[in-house]
Amino acid sequence: MLAVKRSSNLIQGCMCTQVGQSCSHLLFRQERSTGATGPPPAMPQQDSAPLTGGLCAQGPPNSAYSSNAAPAITQTDSRDKWSKKMDFLLSVIGFAVDLGNVWRFPYICYQNGGGAFLIPYILMAIFGGVPLFYMELALGQFHRTGAISIWKHICPIFKGTGFAICIIALYVSFYYNTIIAWALFYFYSSFTSDLPWTNCNNPWNTENCTNYFVKGNVNWTNYSRSPAEEFYTRNVLEIQNSSGLRNIGGIRWQLTLCLFLIFTIVYFSLWKGVKTSGKVVWVTATLPYVVLLILLIRGATLPGAWRGVVFYLKPKWEKLLETSVWVDAAAQIFFSLGPGFGVLLALSSYNPFTNNCYRDAIVTSLVNCLTSFVSGFVIFTVLGYMAQKRGVNVEDVARDKGPSLLFITYPEAIANMMGSTFFAIIFFMMMITLGLDSTFGGLEAIITAVMDEYPDYLTHRRELLVLGLVVVCFMGSLSTLTNGGAYVVKLLEEFGVGCSIIAVGFLEAIAVSWFYGIRRFSNDIKAMLGYTPGLFWKVCWVAISPAFLAYIIISSLLNPQPLTLFDYKYPDWSITVGYIIGASSFMWIPVYMVYKLVWTPGSLKQVRNINENKNKNKNGTY
Repeated sequence: MLAVKRSSNLIQGCMCTQVGQSCSHLLFRQERSTGATGPPPAMPQQDSAPLTGGLCAQGPPNSAYSSNAAPAITQTDSRDKWSKKMDFLLSVIGFAVDLGNVWRFPYICYQNGGGAFLIPYILMAIFGGVPLFYMELALGQFHRTGAISIWKHICPIFKGTGFAICIIALYVSFYYNTIIAWALFYFYSSFTSDLPWTNCNNPWNTENCTNYFVKGNVNWTNYSRSPAEEFYTRNVLEIQNSSGLRNIGGIRWQLTLCLFLIFTIVYFSLWKGVKTSGKVVWVTATLPYVVLLILLIRGATLPGAWRGVVFYLKPKWEKLLETSVWVDAAAQIFFSLGPGFGVLLALSSYNPFTNNCYRDAIVTSLVNCLTSFVSGFVIFTVLGYMAQKRGVNVEDVARDKGPSLLFITYPEAIANMMGSTFFAIIFFMMMITLGLDSTFGGLEAIITAVMDEYPDYLTHRRELLVLGLVVVCFMGSLSTLTNGGAYVVKLLEEFGVGCSIIAVGFLEAIAVSWFYGIRRFSNDIKAMLGYTPGLFWKVCWVAISPAFLAYIIISSLLNPQPLTLFDYKYPDWSITVGYIIGASSFMWIPVYMVYKLVWTPGSLKQVRNINENKNKNKNGTY
């Protein structure tokens, strides 16, 4: 009986958010009708009052005005705002356009049918990625709060989702910034007339090192290793001093110094809020496009470039019949646009209430997808050039996907171009700026979420919070700076994010569309933009987008891929550790639900009364 009484509060908490209109929403619409201007008043805090009410404030369901309601977002009036609209747009674009656009999309595209892959990719973007992207921007802008406290206004029992988002963002910071540190190591090493990965005469080289760019015929075998590959594995990573995850070796002081410099830049970019980060992105978000254009022009002039372009775009229509191609398209667009990470909620929460978030969603999504497409030309013109030099097929050039494409294949091609030092410097500068933008967004999601959840303690202590967060991220990254750090990076990338963030996005879509109510959410958008979203968006939010995420989750669980890096196969125990890492973030969702059920009073009779009032009140919607 106790369990039944407790479970009624979940229903009541979510119904109250649907049946009763928010004060902010109703008052703002009244102001619009009377010609008044100005931002909407603060919204009522739905779970601030103890329930004879349950998870909602006391009063009948249609009682939107309550004299006892405390403002949910007490810091709204003093909340930071973007100095310019472009600060926001560049921040969103900088977050969405990251290293994955350069290494992941080209690889997945040619692996899944070349030009034919663009069909599932575009369809998944239209019906899955962009609607979720738009949803998060609208939620953050309307409620003006971060990933934790926003659930007070949507459905309080899902608040654990916000904590899960923050933990996942921490895991990302533990490995993603190490990849940027690798790029910084390369950047420093590029300031020389002869790049150190151009020949086999270095202390770290082995007898397998083969430089096929020298004159004469070179016999390339399965045991051959290019100078660029040995520079990456044996000098940057020093992976030869690690036997795997059981013995990851010591910490590389050079990489530690690089990571320290990266986090120093991150701290001074975020410590004052969007006022400072909004200025930094004018450099970090625009520079990559200048560099991409330069590299695209240079790549197009290389001999054999056409071979790479043909391989990149030549459609293999039979691939469209394979389920894995559609799964890869769905996963790529989800991770590329980044809904579910809490970043879009945080960044849009600093927008004016009437900002056109619909236009922002369309523009930034298009920029993101077009950047991925153009990056493919930048990569494959070079792969075609290398294939011609080696005398092999294009698909034989890049044996490893992911970071290896950026740290082995592309540097190898750059090293043998005229003006190699210049191209190496700007390429790795582009990688650093691409990575920094995403780090800014990921950490801002944590900062905004925590500050909005505890405003009384942290509103005037942002600098200390950012410092503490940066220190935690740096300490958490130490295992990735070891000789076997690349193995740890791969493990965190696969399990620390992976299915966990997709499941979080799925629950977020369900909570907003089915518990908060699609009609109420549409009315929120109408309050901001002056018009209601069309039928297409509503159908996507209610059915198609959740199905899109469920499809990725189920496919990933049914068809797990073996985890390997270079010649190392991850042992079974490490896979178990990976699942534990993934569960350590997602577990807070059911944990908080149980906590809320146990500690929130209520009864089935109250739920029945709410349902009766709901039927009488036509303003209550699902």
